[in-house]
Amino acid sequence: MLRVRDDFLRAHLAIAALFCFLGFQYATWVSRLPSLKTSFELSDGRIGLLLMASGIGAAASFPLVATMMKRYGSRTLATVSAIVLGLVLAGFTLAPNFPVLLLVAALDGVAVGFLNVAMNAQGAALEVRFGRTAMSRLHATFSAGLGLAALLASGVNIVTTTLSAHFAIAAAVLALLLLLARTGMLADEPQSAAAAEKAEERTDDQTGDQAGGAAEPAPPKRRGIPLPSRITIWMGVAMVFGTITEGAMNDWSALYLKNVVHASPQLAPLGIAVISVMMVVARLFADGWRTRFGDGPIVRVGSTVAGLGLALALLVGGVVPALIGFACVGLGIAAVTPCVYVAAARQGSDALALVAATGTTGLLAGPAVIGFVANATGLAWGMGVVAASALVVALCSTRIAWPALDTAPAPTAPDAVLHEA
Repeated sequence: MLRVRDDFLRAHLAIAALFCFLGFQYATWVSRLPSLKTSFELSDGRIGLLLMASGIGAAASFPLVATMMKRYGSRTLATVSAIVLGLVLAGFTLAPNFPVLLLVAALDGVAVGFLNVAMNAQGAALEVRFGRTAMSRLHATFSAGLGLAALLASGVNIVTTTLSAHFAIAAAVLALLLLLARTGMLADEPQSAAAAEKAEERTDDQTGDQAGGAAEPAPPKRRGIPLPSRITIWMGVAMVFGTITEGAMNDWSALYLKNVVHASPQLAPLGIAVISVMMVVARLFADGWRTRFGDGPIVRVGSTVAGLGLALALLVGGVVPALIGFACVGLGIAAVTPCVYVAAARQGSDALALVAATGTTGLLAGPAVIGFVANATGLAWGMGVVAASALVVALCSTRIAWPALDTAPAPTAPDAVLHEA
């Protein structure tokens, strides 16, 4: 029993290092957008194109990542994509012009898409192998990576504003995180095409049993990108609207406080702080809630709390109700993406890749959609769309076959678990 506990802690720490790696790498270069803007004399429009290039790269990784997962396994894919992300930082400093900078950003997005799927597959396999919830805490370490990168950027700027010096220090931190991850990531072996097809068929049968009743007919087998099952589509929709809720709140909360409820300049930034703190705290405790109540109830109740809490705050108006509503969103939406990732991983690598791609789409499209609505009808109505998005997640959660977590380590071999994840 002690050996199992030690193995779990070592693997948990290693996979957490991957999540921290991704948050740290992303926040490192995004925090230096002002420096990149000055160095390349970029307009606000070109900064938008740079961010869009990264997002397009992440979304474009979907057709490749499922195949790469089956052929090379999540451990190898995570390692290679992490190395690429470290090299991308050098690319940002060495790019000679804006077109090359766009290519670097697109490459960053592709590597982010690969690492996102691989590390979530590792997290799901960790839960299956040891019969313990862990995904929410892993996503909390992603948020911690964002915060650590922001602190490092602030500290380096006190000493020097040189972009290359900052990115060199950040690359050293990323190397240490990757070394830590390599010490305990769950090993897997390449899976043959026949074995992958059998695993997908077995997963479809299990999904039908969990949903109650006859198994859902498997989607027709075709060459190229496989067609998603109905349950996978529901998971994708839940992920889209969950990430719309999460991303839009981070981008628009300060403006809502300032322009709609007329908060002071000192209070306006508190919106992002309240949301971020509540999300981190909720993710630290959410695995315990998942063990006790199950993933489905956690997502349903959480997204309902987020949607209704924000809607009531918008109706009441005022700074304090707004902050309370934002806290409801952070608390309620925190466990949505970890739970959906776990459910998708149980459906196979194709489902996980598709759900990860839809999550990226939600993060990209959400803030823009809220901006269009706000421009046409006002920001209060735009925030109302965010509340409605959270309630859509609650609706989708009733159509998803949530996996039941065993209380004892699963007897399945680690390699098979990782490939099914």
